[in-house]
Amino acid sequence: MITFDNKILFVGFGFVARCTLPILLDHIKIEPKNITIIDFEPDEDALRPWVEKGVTFIQDKVSPDNLGNVLGRHVGEGDLLIDLAWNIDCCEIVSWCHDHGVLYLNTSVELWDPYEHAKDAHPTQLTLYWRHMNLRRMISEWTESGPTAVLEHGANPGLISHFTKQALLDIADACLEEQKFSGQQAERIAQYRKAHTFNYLAKELGVKVIHCSERDTQISNSPKEVDEFVNTWSVEGFREEGTTTAEMGWGTHEKELPPFAYEHTDGPKSQICLARMGMNTYVSSWVPDYTITGMVVRHGEAFSITEKLSVRDNDGATIYRPTVHYAYCPCDAAIASLWELRGYNYELQPRTRIMTDEITHGADILGALVMGHPLTSWWCGSDLSI
Repeated sequence: MITFDNKILFVGFGFVARCTLPILLDHIKIEPKNITIIDFEPDEDALRPWVEKGVTFIQDKVSPDNLGNVLGRHVGEGDLLIDLAWNIDCCEIVSWCHDHGVLYLNTSVELWDPYEHAKDAHPTQLTLYWRHMNLRRMISEWTESGPTAVLEHGANPGLISHFTKQALLDIADACLEEQKFSGQQAERIAQYRKAHTFNYLAKELGVKVIHCSERDTQISNSPKEVDEFVNTWSVEGFREEGTTTAEMGWGTHEKELPPFAYEHTDGPKSQICLARMGMNTYVSSWVPDYTITGMVVRHGEAFSITEKLSVRDNDGATIYRPTVHYAYCPCDAAIASLWELRGYNYELQPRTRIMTDEITHGADILGALVMGHPLTSWWCGSDLSI
């Protein structure tokens, strides 16, 4: 167990934070009095056991006008900020943490208002790629190093990257054992596998496409009602990423752009976006025991995995990268909620609900489906049942 003598600040205490805090305490030794939670909509029942243990709760909301003042009251140099809220501008909060020596972790790259100017913006300006380019420009202007900031590291994006790397290692082992490669190519694969040089390993294995495939089979004893959006995680988060442009890492093997596709004009140009909603863009995929029809909902791993697996020549030109995108099949209640949302012209239902203790059966199956190598397809992930 790691001892941490500084302070930890949770910004947001929704369902992800409620799962994160107990796991954090399993791995980090810290006095409860050194942990503070900020949320503008407190759930007294969820907070009570932690407050009784000595954790501090502050009802507050981080906004463009008060970000520095609010954060500065609770964390300083050497402390850790875990950002599990939504709609806090990532560039601003990362910049503040950099300037004040605060470690930072989040699960997504957010904006203050993702819907501002959305109707008039070019499709490429609505993408996570656009947000990442803004981050890169900001970081390039820093003149001094600072504390570590880990961005977009939840389940997916985040854990899915580790599943992808493990899949590549497993594929290499299986291919070498079955003698799918020979001679110098087999030697290179063994070398890249040993060194964990994943981009060259993916290239040598012939990987073409990676689906971040997910099937949620959870059901509850409380059926979805009319005028209600039901999901197993953040309704607002799902709505935002589902109703904006689909985007994906675009492989060097691809010969033709799909309909409504746009390419980016700056940065590594490793992604494309589609001028259509992710929730209305479908792809056939697979998780163990299920062939699924998944939605190409935009997710950060489509950018990060594509970038990390890209191979560039000495001149910086990309000579290899795979196609990477999300393929999401949510729970049945969420699917029904999406159909109702379409009927309401994408205006969110008046009531929302996140399924918790009423779940009676099912699992969330999430992993990397790695395709194109001699073994055709290989899935590596988790199957978390209740």
